[in-house]
Amino acid sequence: MIKFLHAADIHLDSPLKGLVQYEGAPVDECRGATRRALENLVALAMAEKVAFVLIVGDLYDGDWPDYNTGLFFGRQMARLRDSKIQVIMVRGNHDAASTMTKDLRLPDNVRVLDTTKPQTLKLDEFGVAIHGQSFPTRAVKENLAVTYPEHTPGLFNIGLLHTSVTGHEGHDDYAPCTLDHMRSREYAYWALGHIHEHGILRKLDPLIAFPGNIQGRSVRELGPKGCLLVTVDDAGNVTTETRWLDVMRWQTCRVDATGARDVDELLQRFRDRLPEEFDNADDRLLALRVEFQGRCRAHAPASADWTRFSNDVRQIATETAGGRAWVEKVVAKTRPPAENLNGAGEGPRAELAALLEELRSDENRLKDLGDKSLDDLKAKVSGDLRDDLDKPERLRELLDQVGEMLLDRLHCHAGT
Repeated sequence: MIKFLHAADIHLDSPLKGLVQYEGAPVDECRGATRRALENLVALAMAEKVAFVLIVGDLYDGDWPDYNTGLFFGRQMARLRDSKIQVIMVRGNHDAASTMTKDLRLPDNVRVLDTTKPQTLKLDEFGVAIHGQSFPTRAVKENLAVTYPEHTPGLFNIGLLHTSVTGHEGHDDYAPCTLDHMRSREYAYWALGHIHEHGILRKLDPLIAFPGNIQGRSVRELGPKGCLLVTVDDAGNVTTETRWLDVMRWQTCRVDATGARDVDELLQRFRDRLPEEFDNADDRLLALRVEFQGRCRAHAPASADWTRFSNDVRQIATETAGGRAWVEKVVAKTRPPAENLNGAGEGPRAELAALLEELRSDENRLKDLGDKSLDDLKAKVSGDLRDDLDKPERLRELLDQVGEMLLDRLHCHAGT
């Protein structure tokens, strides 16, 4: 039986985004999160007494500002060397050979596979053959999998590949391939990297897996993050276990605001949701994006002073969590109550409703509106409200919210 760890997308010393702009944010813990996660990976490898560790691309986050990033990685690899644990890795798009100008000599237990062609590394003591190729440049558009060698008979064959496979939203389309391309190599296990979400693409013959990254770096990388502990029994059967390594967890807290009468009720509903969010964080530092959703009378007063409301939300998180939670952003997806919005009728309300619908449905007019008003809007609003004002979907969201408020006010005015 052999055991090994499959990790990828460590992005060592990558800055965590979205927290440092606010007073009181846990800046030091954010900056050190990827280092602590790597230390957790090393500690897990030693505790499980694995034979080797696989790192499948994007160890770094581009060029280093100084040598400290490389020195830290070298110290962690030396810990594994002292425990007689080997490390085999390929470079991905973020740490491709052409962009790394300050690479240091690594401990002798670390092997980086070739950038010019697929390379096979045999670990005879474990009966394993590892095949892989590092990215020679940042953008590899070719299908590398079809150039990998056939399996080595009599050994447990592993393929290392930094790839988008058939494509994935939010990730560049690098080293594209299909599952059939990988199957054709007749390996027993494909260790993939590049996609920052854990996923088992195929469970058997071969097992093909993404471990995800080991530490979320923004609200786009939600939930637990870690690596795969892979066990191969004497019959060659493969099993995987997820092991979470992150020290800071990103989550979206969605608060149902439906029917809330005032701002205080909105804040209380958020306070009531926090215990569940803390439980999901497993005692880690928690970064929250908070979304309020639903029709309610509290929509107007909260929107009227959104900066104050957002900071009230942040204060509740800080007080309740004892400094272990931080709100990255507060998002309004609330609407005014529906009872006064049924039918625009005639006159000013009908004209306003028609104009709003025309703007909402016309991509070009919406873009023109954003281009003409973007600078003025940014100058007049603050904090979270500035975000994404150049995106049509955000402008549509604002039109929906403000339009309904205006229609509601016209309705109330007409009734007086």
